[in-house]
Amino acid sequence: MSMLRTTALLLTLAFPSLSALATEYPLPSPKSRLVGENQYYTVPEGKHTLEDIAAKFQLGLSNLLEANPGVDPFLPTPGSKLLIPQQLILPNAPREGIVINVAEMRLYYYPKGKKTVEVLPIGIGQIGKDTPENWVTSVQRKRANPTWTPTPRIRKEYAAKGEILPAVWPAGPDNPMGLYALYIGNLYAIHGTNASFGIGLRVSQGCVRLRHDDIEHLFKNVPVGTRVQFVNQPIKITEEPDGKRYLAVHQPLSRTVAEFESTEPVSISLPKDVAKFIAKADTDSSVIKKLLDERTGVPTVINQ
Repeated sequence: MSMLRTTALLLTLAFPSLSALATEYPLPSPKSRLVGENQYYTVPEGKHTLEDIAAKFQLGLSNLLEANPGVDPFLPTPGSKLLIPQQLILPNAPREGIVINVAEMRLYYYPKGKKTVEVLPIGIGQIGKDTPENWVTSVQRKRANPTWTPTPRIRKEYAAKGEILPAVWPAGPDNPMGLYALYIGNLYAIHGTNASFGIGLRVSQGCVRLRHDDIEHLFKNVPVGTRVQFVNQPIKITEEPDGKRYLAVHQPLSRTVAEFESTEPVSISLPKDVAKFIAKADTDSSVIKKLLDERTGVPTVINQ
């Protein structure tokens, strides 16, 4: 995962991106959590960054980097094939409102009265400015053309870099919050961005960041009062009605700057339910080891 960490530190230019609406999946039965199918994409000739491709398939940069270890995030090789990870295991949470799994940097929206789930990629908080991980709240208000009021801490940090922030950043396309915001508490919001990179990376001040078309879609469709739940589930599991058991392992979130910048993988622990899920006679231990080592986030069958 060193490539992912390096990318998060080096991506400072706004790359053009191809916009798309939320990826919508039919909801499976209550006894299933598996949705979607993976596909492959051949990188075309010309200058195409991984951000271009991620946006085209409604993914975050981390989703593509996890599923395609070693790929160049700036200039993936033309003619090479990329795995597009669009098969997902739904988070272990109520299928209601918005569920945000910070570990995989995805937002799941369950529209009321519909048997679908919409999945959108997100950017989350930097180390020390972490996005909440275990929190149930709601959409308290919405605002188009939000202003941004930097906190004293943020103003001080920017001043140390020679950047003087206004007391209130006016609304408009240059506003770091983008053109739409869903406020979910005194300190946090789900909002847009004035940059075309950073989705699937830890780059925000703690809020949840989405591409422009994605936040506009949520703004228009998510009612005030909608339930919002944050979870941190780097490992997701499901036993499907046909008896197949799937495991998906994402890279856990780093806890410190040293851990974030290290080339060593972040340590990962197995929750009790996951350990019990794995500890069955028909589990292929070699598959488990591979998944825990590689952490591609791709759902994989673990039983014979």
